[in-house]
Amino acid sequence: MDAFISRKRQHSTTEELAENAPPKDAAPTGSQDDTDFKLAILASLWPGVGQQTLLETLLAHDGNVDAATAALVRDESPSPRKKARTTGAPGYQSSLSSFNITSTTSSGETRTIKPLTKKGRTLHLYSPTDIEQHCPCTLIHNFLPQDVANSLLRELLDESPTYTRETFQLFDNVVQSPHTICFYVDDYDEAKRQKTEYIYNGARVKDVRPSLPRMREVSVIVQEAVNREVDRRIRDFYPGGKKLKYQTEDPWAPNAAFVNCYDGGHESVGYHSDQLTYLGPRAIIGSLSLGVEREFRIRRVVPRDDETDSDADGRADAEGQIAIHLPHNSLLVMHAEMQEEWKHSIAPAQSITSHPIAGKKRINITYRHYRAHLHPKLTPRCKCGTPCVLRCVQRNKMTKGRYCWMCHVNYTPGREGCGWFEWAVFDRDGRPSWAEGFKGDGVESDDDSTSLKERGNVHNNEPKQ
Repeated sequence: MDAFISRKRQHSTTEELAENAPPKDAAPTGSQDDTDFKLAILASLWPGVGQQTLLETLLAHDGNVDAATAALVRDESPSPRKKARTTGAPGYQSSLSSFNITSTTSSGETRTIKPLTKKGRTLHLYSPTDIEQHCPCTLIHNFLPQDVANSLLRELLDESPTYTRETFQLFDNVVQSPHTICFYVDDYDEAKRQKTEYIYNGARVKDVRPSLPRMREVSVIVQEAVNREVDRRIRDFYPGGKKLKYQTEDPWAPNAAFVNCYDGGHESVGYHSDQLTYLGPRAIIGSLSLGVEREFRIRRVVPRDDETDSDADGRADAEGQIAIHLPHNSLLVMHAEMQEEWKHSIAPAQSITSHPIAGKKRINITYRHYRAHLHPKLTPRCKCGTPCVLRCVQRNKMTKGRYCWMCHVNYTPGREGCGWFEWAVFDRDGRPSWAEGFKGDGVESDDDSTSLKERGNVHNNEPKQ
C-alpha cells in the first residue's frame, strides 16, 4: 500500500472497524473523505479481498464507497464480514476485470470505465489480461521452454561482465547509464557495418557483437510470437480492426538487439522513449526478461497546454504510472503506440529476491527491427555533417505526434550540436519520402528545413510551432 498511499496508518481489527463504521446515511465529515478511511470501511466489509484490489475498485468508482461495494457484490466476491484467513504467502493481484473495472458496449467491445491511474499513484498490474487492456503492451509468462530460457540466461551472464555503461552529454554534465549494455546484430558482416556506418547519440558505437547462438535461436521464436500478438492487437484493440497510421504492413523481423544488465536493485533506467532513428515510426519491440524480477514502469506523456507551461514532471505524472512486474522468462511486446505516446523505465528496487541462476542480476534482451530504408547513408544530415536522429514530438500540444529529424551531436561528450531541425515526411505505412514504394497521399508534412537555433525554438530538444 505504500505505493498508493503516502501516509501509512495502523488500524484496528476488521471487526472493530466494522463496529465503528458510521451508518450509510451519516453526514459526511472531513475524515470520511480520506482514501484510507474509505479503504478501512471496505476492508471491514470485505476482509477476504486484498487492499490493493479494494483500492483499484474504489478508484474505478471515483471514490464512491457505495458504488465500490455494489461492484464487489455484483461480482460475487467473498461474503461481507467473513473473517479473513491469514497466510504467510505474498499477495498477488486478482484480475481487474473481475471487479467490474471494464464494461462491454452494445457492439461487444470492451472499454475502460475510467482511467485507473491517478496523479502521484502507482498501479501494479500482474495479469496479462489487465496489462493489454490498460497498456500498449502484451505480456507472455513462461515464454520459452525452461531449459532454453536458462541456457540463454547462462550464455548472456557469461558475457555480462564485459558490458559497458553508455556515456553521454546531458546539458553541461557527462553522465553514465545506471546499468550496463551491449549491442548485438545478426552476423559479423553486419557488426562491421554497424561500427563504421551507424551513429548513436552523435557518435559511432565501438562494441558491436554478432548475436550469440542461443540469441539467434530464440530470435525466431520471439519473431513468431510478436507478429502473432501484433495481428491480435490490431484486430481486437485498434479502431475498425485496422493498423495505426504510420504503422508498417510488413511482418516484424528482428535483426538487432540491445542487451541490458541490471546488477542489483540499485541499477535502473529512468523514464524515456526508445530512439526511432533506425526503427521508424510506430516501432515494435520484443523485450525478453531473464533472471531477477523487476518492475517495468510506464506512464502516458501529457503534452503542455502552452509554451509557458514548464512543469514537465507534473505533466508527465498527471495520470500516474503503471508498474508491470516482469519475472524470469517473460516476453513483453511493446506495441506500435508505445514509443510515441508513453515513456517507460526500470525502477530502482529496495529489495529483490535472488534468482537461482542469475543471483541479483536481470538480463533484458530488446529485439528490434532495423529498416533498410532508414540506413544512415539515406537519412538527413545536419550542418555538423552527422546523420540526424528521428524523434516524435510528445510534449507540445500543437505538434504532438509529428516526427522530425534533429541534430543529436550535443549528446556526445565534448561536442556542441548545430541545432538543425527538419520535419519528417512518412506515408501511411511509415515509409520515408526517399523509400521505394513511398505513397505521400493524405499525410501531413512540413518542408521547413531551418535550424531551431536560427528560429529561437530550442526547448528540451523538441520543436515548437
